[in-house]
Amino acid sequence: MSSPRTTHWATLEQILCYLKGAPGRGIWYRNHGHTHIECFSNADWAGSKIDRTSTTGYYVFVEGNLVSWKSKKQNVVSRSSTESKYRAMAQSTCELIWIQQLLNEIGLGSSLPMK
Repeated sequence: MSSPRTTHWATLEQILCYLKGAPGRGIWYRNHGHTHIECFSNADWAGSKIDRTSTTGYYVFVEGNLVSWKSKKQNVVSRSSTESKYRAMAQSTCELIWIQQLLNEIGLGSSLPMK
């Protein structure tokens, strides 16, 4: 994901051709009339009773359609709920930047700020 090659683009093209050729079986995306990129993130502080690690969760919408999501235990033990939420926000910001760069590369970039 950090350095896509020609084979990755070819695989993406195959997936898109499959979705185009198989209506009703693919992922449904709708035009919501805007080009916003939005992200929602959260973390549960010390949610694991075994090792007291927090869990990060986020999901990203592009033009009102869900395109990315993640739920994962954090690598370190946070000392406060603020710290665990900050780590979740940092991870989701990295994902937002990656999605924005990908959209710019394929010509679908937006000049609107991400929320």
